[in-house]
Amino acid sequence: MDSVWRRFGRLSPYHVKQRPRRRRALSSGLVRGWLRVAVYGLAVVAFFEASARLALRNDRFFRRVAGEDDASWRLRWVKRHAKRPGIYFDFDAFSPTRGWALRPGIRDLRVFHGSTLNSNSHGLRGRDEFEYAKPPETTRIVVLGDSFTFGEEVSDDETYSRQLARRLPGVEVLNLGVHGYGHDQMLIYFLEEGLKYHPDVVLLGFVSDDMERNLLQFRDYAKPRYVLERGRLALRGSPVPTPDVSYDREWSRLRFFDLLTMLRERYRLSSGARQQEMRRLTLALLDALRDAIVAAGARPAFAYLPIFGEVTRTDPGMTERERFFFSYCRERGIQSIYLSPFFQKRLREGADLSPYGHWRALEHATAAEGIRAYLLEKGLLPGVNSH
Repeated sequence: MDSVWRRFGRLSPYHVKQRPRRRRALSSGLVRGWLRVAVYGLAVVAFFEASARLALRNDRFFRRVAGEDDASWRLRWVKRHAKRPGIYFDFDAFSPTRGWALRPGIRDLRVFHGSTLNSNSHGLRGRDEFEYAKPPETTRIVVLGDSFTFGEEVSDDETYSRQLARRLPGVEVLNLGVHGYGHDQMLIYFLEEGLKYHPDVVLLGFVSDDMERNLLQFRDYAKPRYVLERGRLALRGSPVPTPDVSYDREWSRLRFFDLLTMLRERYRLSSGARQQEMRRLTLALLDALRDAIVAAGARPAFAYLPIFGEVTRTDPGMTERERFFFSYCRERGIQSIYLSPFFQKRLREGADLSPYGHWRALEHATAAEGIRAYLLEKGLLPGVNSH
């Protein structure tokens, strides 16, 4: 009988009764199999995540694997602010467009082992107030930079911006330097605030270490960053979340993924891929800054600031970083300021320049002397007396 049913393409009554049971058994087996795979997978993820969290809590291990990448800087921030979320220093203010800025209206704050910090109503270093509208017959210089320009470790009057203003009577010098900034944040700061002051000259205090910051979306705190898409700059990570929001998100972040990120970036650094990306992005950011300065009717002047071992270097030749910087400025037609000869002159005169940490007042004075001489020599401050 079964052969008759098969002949006409139909199943026998016996097969009709058995088929649903077989399907249910097969379906249940597949579900149990996938559940086992899911459980095993979660167990593996939990094992590696727990291992990564334990490892990264160990300070010795963390110091060995941490580098100049987002995960490393973010985890440093978490360790530093374990009790209360903040930015970095007490004088920092949150900025949704730049990550952080100097808090406005500071008066005689004691910082940096005895130095004095003030800020005006717009959050610029020092007590002096500057209206957006430039007074008639006034020459104005806007200075952009990182902690060396800001003047970490020195008082307001000891920064090279302030010492430059004293050497150029009748010239206003506005210090827009902020600690930890990359060229991306400097560009945003200039577009937001710097151009409002109608500067005649925009001075960039270039520090080669800032190039690394251009690759980051987290440094002293969370920050925006630019990426290159088809040769054009595209902004990412803006607006920046508040410290409370950033801290609350930490519980859900996978530390195993953070660890992989740190190891991957170490490999990219050793292979040279990170340096290539860093240089391409830095050149694009400097181009954008130059274009914005020129569009604002000002003249760009980029100064290479020697730091650390460059301060006491006696070799008259340029370093690789200096050659990169000055080659770029020459190709783009940007006025560039070479300060190393002024530091070397100080050394020959017996000055005690320090290759450690941030500049002291003497290094700031040396930079101000060199910048003043260059600006006057190149005629960037027409009408200003050179004596």
